[in-house]
Amino acid sequence: MFPPDHALRATLADEVHARPPEAMTAPARASYVAVLIDAEQRSWELAHLTTLCETQGVPAPHPGDTHFRAEFGSGPGAWRLKWERHGEFSGYTVIAAGLSEPPFRNLAAALLPEGWLAQIPGTTIAAVHAKLLATPEEPYLTALLGDAFSGQSLVAAEIADGAARVFTDFQLHEGCSRFVLVDRHLTERQAGRTLQRLFEIEAYRMLALLALPIARRQNPRIVQIEAALATLTDGIARGEGDDEALLHELTRLAAEVESGLAASSFRFGACRAYEELVGRRIAELREGRLPGLQTLDEFMSRRFTPAVATCNTVSQRLHDLSERVAQASALLSTRVDITRERQNQALLASMDRRAKLQLRLQQTVEGLSVAAICYYVAGLVGYGAKALKGLGLPLNVDLAVGLSIPVVAVAVMAAVRRARGHASPGTRSFKG
Repeated sequence: MFPPDHALRATLADEVHARPPEAMTAPARASYVAVLIDAEQRSWELAHLTTLCETQGVPAPHPGDTHFRAEFGSGPGAWRLKWERHGEFSGYTVIAAGLSEPPFRNLAAALLPEGWLAQIPGTTIAAVHAKLLATPEEPYLTALLGDAFSGQSLVAAEIADGAARVFTDFQLHEGCSRFVLVDRHLTERQAGRTLQRLFEIEAYRMLALLALPIARRQNPRIVQIEAALATLTDGIARGEGDDEALLHELTRLAAEVESGLAASSFRFGACRAYEELVGRRIAELREGRLPGLQTLDEFMSRRFTPAVATCNTVSQRLHDLSERVAQASALLSTRVDITRERQNQALLASMDRRAKLQLRLQQTVEGLSVAAICYYVAGLVGYGAKALKGLGLPLNVDLAVGLSIPVVAVAVMAAVRRARGHASPGTRSFKG
């Protein structure tokens, strides 16, 4: 019925369904780890995952896959593994049914073969353990939260329009964050989506904060550059200092600013993107306040957002510095151009004076040349007249010489004027 499909139509249509959340039923437990991984380690990562599947008798992911899920084992000891590759990190989620007593001891990640997680290429940026509980008795929940979070300040909220409650403290317990999700009337897919959002909030929060150490290192450097630039700009405004030295210092400052931008622009851009994702995931939870406890959104607004604002401020200051250095360079270049223009004008004036002197000298030389030529030509006329007189012609030699002088002088002056007329277009062109 239709023209041939585009080569990417099926792939693009499946993209929105590529990473569905895992369906979960309370009680259950899950572990999640986000690993920063370099591009050259991608093939190693896929090979490591393939080895796990082959040893467990499970179909392995295909080369080029960016996500994968599989079920391992059967019965009460069964567990699921979900792998997702993102731009600069990969996420691994292990899910198992049932809980353990005491909580956060028999972890879902412990179901993986010993040492397999530690051998994943890359570095861990976030690790989370979560418990999905059916609605427990209040005393039991209180005791569980006290044991899980060790009296830390709790962050909690009703989510999904009251269908569940979530508890955390965003602290590291034995190297991992913890979430307790109380299922009041979530569907299986809702439970899976909610846990996935909680894991992503933690991962994106940590990824965003990777920019904070860079911002802290850049800040003193920015202060020094701002002070140096203010001094230079003041010197340019006062017309002080050697232009070459000022330009050299401005070039050095510009190089420092561009170096800072090159070293931090990706991380600061990623910080803004991850911060937006954190806000979006929290909004998707549809939080409601629990008495006496701060919500996830409130916690992030107080603790996370200021750190991101610091990164954004440093990023903006770097860009502003780059523009200010460029403006100062433009001002100095304008001053240098004006100085050069004055020098060129002085040089042209000097050349004009020399040309006038040359012209006067040339006119003087021309006058002397006319006299000399007249003298020599008159001499030649005298010799000719003498020769003719010797042949018997009645000539007065002195009279012939005297009469020839005006004629010779007029002819020589006409020739000189004609020669000057031929040379004058080039002279005018040179002067122009």
